[in-house]
Amino acid sequence: MMEIWLKLGLASAMGFMIGIEREIRRKPLGLKTCFVLAVSSCLLTIVSIESAYHFDKPDRIMMDPMRLAAQIVTGVGFIGAGVILRRSNDVISGLTTAAMLWGASGLGIAVGAGFYIESFIGVAFILFGVEIVPRLIKWIGPKTLRLKEKKLKIFLDSNENMTEIIKEIKSKKINIKNVIVKDLKEGKYLMDLRIMVDEKRYTTDVYYVIHSIKGVVNVEIEG
Repeated sequence: MMEIWLKLGLASAMGFMIGIEREIRRKPLGLKTCFVLAVSSCLLTIVSIESAYHFDKPDRIMMDPMRLAAQIVTGVGFIGAGVILRRSNDVISGLTTAAMLWGASGLGIAVGAGFYIESFIGVAFILFGVEIVPRLIKWIGPKTLRLKEKKLKIFLDSNENMTEIIKEIKSKKINIKNVIVKDLKEGKYLMDLRIMVDEKRYTTDVYYVIHSIKGVVNVEIEG
């Protein structure tokens, strides 16, 4: 019984560590979900292993000790799919959260099977890969990794200087990823852009820069 308490306690701690990281980042699945999943995976693994040896016969084991654990991995996939969202044509969010959920389940299985040291190493590598590695890559990696996407709408009274406006935007250290031009009512025009700017640059700063361009009537920006 002491070993079972130890396993469930360690699974709870690892689920807590994974969950609190998601809570800090304000992600859909947080502390409670990862906590429950890690403990449940650990418990089912314990039951699977204990059942195999409890119902065995003198000459052979009647069932696979890890049968339930194998089904956990498949079942968690359905939960993870629920947090993967498609925001637009080429922007998908929630993949990391789904992977973290799957990781919390894997840690619970590992603890339930008695692999304590491996579990601690695993949770350390997971948190290192999610928290530390991206920051290092942004610091020492190419500049493009430090860019952040924003949605920009520019309203115009005339369509004569659109090309000049695009050139002016590019001269302000703003990368243009996509442009959509629309005709509005009463002789108005809309330029719908997706832009990439340095992640440290304030959205309001971009707003003032765009609004100061000659020919721009109104600006809407989302960041």
